[in-house]
Amino acid sequence: MLGAAIWLLASTAFPQSDIQSSRPFLARPLIDDDSKYTNIGNILLTITNFGTLGHGFSKSGQPSCEYPKGSGIEHLFDGGLWVGGIKAGEKLVTTAAVDAASVVNVLQGFEFTNSADPTDVVLQRSTLLDSKFFSLDAVSHQDFIADFTDRNTVVPETGDRIPEHKPLGIDVHLESYAWALSFANAFVILNYTITNASNEPIENVYVGLWMDTMVGNTKLTPNMGPNRTWNFRDDGNGYVDSLRLAYEYDYDGEDGFAENYIGIKLLGSTPFPAGDSVRAIFNMWQFRNNDDAVFFSPTTDDQRYEKMSRGLNTDPNWSNPNSDLYWRKLPGAIGPNNRTMLLSTGPFQRLEPGESINVVFAVVCAKKFGPDPMEEDTERNKKNLFLNSFWAQIAYDGEDRNRNNRLDEGEDLNQNGKLDRYVLPSPPPPPRFKVLPDRQKVTLLWDASPEDFVDPLSGKKDFEGYRIYRSQFGADLGIGDILSTFSLIADFDRADDDIGLNTGFDYIRLPEPIYFEDEIRERIDPRTGETYLDTTFYRYQFIIENLHDGWQYAFAITSYDAGDPINNLESLESDPLLTAVRVFPGTPARPIESNDPAEELRVGVFPNPYRVRAQWDGRLERERKLYFYNLPQDCIIRIFTLDGTLIKEIEHHADSYTGDDIRWFDQFAPGKRVFAGGIHAWDTLTRDDQATATGLYLFHVKDLNTGKEQVGKFVIIK
Repeated sequence: MLGAAIWLLASTAFPQSDIQSSRPFLARPLIDDDSKYTNIGNILLTITNFGTLGHGFSKSGQPSCEYPKGSGIEHLFDGGLWVGGIKAGEKLVTTAAVDAASVVNVLQGFEFTNSADPTDVVLQRSTLLDSKFFSLDAVSHQDFIADFTDRNTVVPETGDRIPEHKPLGIDVHLESYAWALSFANAFVILNYTITNASNEPIENVYVGLWMDTMVGNTKLTPNMGPNRTWNFRDDGNGYVDSLRLAYEYDYDGEDGFAENYIGIKLLGSTPFPAGDSVRAIFNMWQFRNNDDAVFFSPTTDDQRYEKMSRGLNTDPNWSNPNSDLYWRKLPGAIGPNNRTMLLSTGPFQRLEPGESINVVFAVVCAKKFGPDPMEEDTERNKKNLFLNSFWAQIAYDGEDRNRNNRLDEGEDLNQNGKLDRYVLPSPPPPPRFKVLPDRQKVTLLWDASPEDFVDPLSGKKDFEGYRIYRSQFGADLGIGDILSTFSLIADFDRADDDIGLNTGFDYIRLPEPIYFEDEIRERIDPRTGETYLDTTFYRYQFIIENLHDGWQYAFAITSYDAGDPINNLESLESDPLLTAVRVFPGTPARPIESNDPAEELRVGVFPNPYRVRAQWDGRLERERKLYFYNLPQDCIIRIFTLDGTLIKEIEHHADSYTGDDIRWFDQFAPGKRVFAGGIHAWDTLTRDDQATATGLYLFHVKDLNTGKEQVGKFVIIK
C-alpha cells in the first residue's frame, strides 16, 4: 500500500541544498497534505502537495479515486507526475510515484516533496458564490492548488537519502479543476506548470502522468483491512490515439458491479513540444514486471526516459487492445492483469533557468455504455468515456476553438484581449436548499436565487425552472450508488413562455418567505471587503409523504435554463450532486420545555423486536442498526441487560447528530446526512465493542434539559 514512507518523506523532508544557488534552505519542517480530495463533482480523487495522486489504499474512509460518488467503485491505487530531461548530458527522470506494492520503509521513486514553505498545504478555491472558498481567482467549482519540488534529497529526521534520486532542479505548481455540472462532473483537470529552478538548462524535456489504475467495487471486494478481497490482476486497458486517451477497465466488470472506465487524457501544453501540435506518447506495463521485453516496469532513469520518449503508439506494429484476442497477438502477452499506464508529451527542446512549461491532463471516469460484455471493450462500451473526454477537452480549449494555442479572430468571447481557457456553458446555479425530516415525511425548502442568474455566454437571465429528484426506496443496500438511482418526481417551470409545461410556481410558493435564525451568518464580501449579515429566505416548499421512518432517502433540487438557440445549446441543468442530501425521516426531537401532555411521547425502539440481518442491515456485524425514537432534544441513552449490567451509553444531541458514531452510515450513507431530531441509531455493539446476544434488553433515557427520565425494553433476535 502507498503508506507511511511516502507520507513521512513528504511531511518531514527538507532540502539539503538549493540546486540553483547552492545556498541551504531554512531548516524548518515541511507540512505534507494528503487529506484533500475532489468532491464537488462525481469523481472523488485524492490530490497531495507532494506530487502523488490517490493514496495507495492507505487511508481508511477517504477515497483514492472513486466514481460515481458514493458507489465505492475505486479506480486508482496511486500515481503522479513524471518529468524527464537531459542535464549536462545525463538523462534524469523525477517521479512522483512508481510501481510499489507497499512503500512502508521504501522511498525510492517517490521523489517530489513539499516546498520549503510550511504554509504550502493544498489550498482550495471555488467560483461558487455560496462556497466558503469563493475566490475571484478560481477557475472551477473546486480548485485545488499545490506546490512541490524535486530539489529535496534527504529525509532529515533519519538523514536517509531518497535512493538514487538525482534532481532535475524543478519546481511544480499544480492546479486541479472540477465542476458540478451534469455534463462535466466526470473528469478532473490537472494543470501542471513546471519551472526550471536550477542554474543550468534542461534539454529534451518530457512530461508524463503515470497511474497505477485499477477498477473494482470496494463494497463487494474490500481493498483494505482484514476482509480485503480486492483483485489486483483482472484489468484490461487500451489507448485511443485520436483522443490522446489511455484507459483501463475491470475485465469482467465484477458481474455488473464495477463496469467502469478510468482514462488519462492529455489535453494540451504551452508551448507545444517540438512541432506545431500536441504530441502524446502512450506506454503501459505489467505491475513490477522485470522480464517481459515490451511490458516491463522501468527501474532506472534511462529506462524511464525511454518509456517517456518512445511509446507503444509510435510503434508501427501497435494495435489497440479491443478484445482479449489482442493479448495473444503480441510476444509476452499478459492478458487481464495488474497494469500501469504512462501518458507523456514532449520533447520540449530546451528549458532555460527560470523558464516554465505548462502541461495539462485530465482524469476521466465513465460507466460502460450498452449491453456488450465488459471484456470485449467495444467502441459502444466506451461511448460515455468518449463523451466525458470530449467535455474535458472542451473545458481546456475554452476560447481556443482551433486548438493552436493562440487567440484568433472571433475567439475572444469576453472581449478581454487574451486567450481564456476553462470556459464551459453554465446552467443557473442550484438553489439554496433545506431539508426538514419528520415522521414519515420530508419537507423540502429552497430559495429563488437561481432566477437572477445571468448566462455568461448570452448575457441574459435565462432561468426556466426547478426539478426535484428522489432516490429509489431501499437503494442504499445495493452495491452501487444511491445517488445514481435518482428519479425525477416534480418539475416546475415558468408559465410566461412557450418552453416546457408552463406549470408556474404557485403550487410550491410559500405565502411568505421564511428564514431560520440559526442560519444568519456574518460574511465578508470578497469584492468589496465589507462585512454583512447573510441569511437564506426560503420561498418554495415541496412535501413528500408516506415515507418509512429510519430508512435512507436521497433528495436533490436542480435549476435549469431555457437553452440558447444562438449558440446552439440545449437547456442546461445544474448537477443534482450539488444539492444531494441523504435524509432519514423519523420523529422530531421533543421540545426542551413543554406543558403539552401530547408532547410527552414515550421513547421507544424500532424495529422491536430487532432481528439481525434486518432489511436495512449490511453484511457485517458492525453494519447493523436499530433506532431509538421520540427522543428529547438532548439526552443520555443507557442500555442494560436484564441483570442490570450497563452495556452501552449514548449521548444524543438533535442539533448535531449525523450518525457518525456507527459504521453503517459511513458505509452506506457517505456525504451530507440529515436526521429527524428525535431518532438515534445504535449498531447493537457494546461499549466494549462486543456483539450483543439474543435477549431482552432495557433502556433508560434521561432528558439533559429537564431531568425527566423514561425506561423501556426491546428484544434482539439473532
